[in-house]
Amino acid sequence: MGIKVHYEQKGSQGAPLVLLHGWGQNTEMMAFIADYFADRFRVLNLDFPGFGQSQEPPRAFSVEDYADWLYALLQELKMEEPILVAHSFGCRVALHYARKHPVRRMALTGAAGVRDKRGLKYYLKTYSYKLGKKIMAWPFLKNYREKWQNRHGSADYRNASGVMRQTLVKVVNDDVSPFLKDINVETLLIFGSNDTATPIAKGKYMASIMPDATLIVFENDDHYAYFHQAERFNRVLDAFLRRDYA
Repeated sequence: MGIKVHYEQKGSQGAPLVLLHGWGQNTEMMAFIADYFADRFRVLNLDFPGFGQSQEPPRAFSVEDYADWLYALLQELKMEEPILVAHSFGCRVALHYARKHPVRRMALTGAAGVRDKRGLKYYLKTYSYKLGKKIMAWPFLKNYREKWQNRHGSADYRNASGVMRQTLVKVVNDDVSPFLKDINVETLLIFGSNDTATPIAKGKYMASIMPDATLIVFENDDHYAYFHQAERFNRVLDAFLRRDYA
C-alpha cells in the first residue's frame, strides 16, 4: 500500500512469530517477547501504520484494511502461516487475518473486538454526540469545536490525528463476534481479571465460541497484564508454542 513501516526482525530460523501491539502502542511494548523467543523463532515486531515510527495510512483504515496490510507485508517478507501474538487492538487484526489466511497458532491477550450489547443509553449517547458534532460544524462555532471534541471524545480520540481519528471510529465499531465460530485456529486467550477495557467476560465469551480456544486468567491484573507480568507471560506462551520448536 506504499506505507513506510517500521519493523524489527530477530532470529533467522524457525516458524514466523509476528507480534501485534495495541492501539496507541508500538514495538517497545512487545520487545520483551521478541527478545525471549528470538533463538527459537523468526520474530517480527512491527509498528502498525499510524503508530510508533510507521507512517500514517493514506486514508482511514478499517480493521480489515490493517489485516490486508499485514498480509501484504508478510508476503513480502516470506512469512507464511505465522504464529500471531497480539494485544488489544492487535487482536482485532489477528482475528480478521485468521479469518482469511492460514495461521499456525494465536495468542491473544486483552483481546478487543467483541462489541457490547447496545441498549437505550448507548443510542441516546450516540445520537446526542452526532447531533453535537453537526452543530459544532457550523462555521460560527469553529472557535469552540476543538474544546467540544476534547470534552466529548475518548483519550484515544483526542490524542489521534485526523485520519487516525477516523480510523479509530472504524475500529471501535468493528465486531468480530459474527465470525469467531469460524476461526478454527488453536488460540490461547490471556486476560487480566481486573481488566476494564476488555473485561474477563469477553474472554470467557470468546473461549466459549471459538472452536479451539483456551482461556488463562492473570489474577488481580488489568488490560496490560501481559506487560506487567512479562516473565510469566513469556513462560505461558513458551509452553503453548513448545511443539513449534521442540
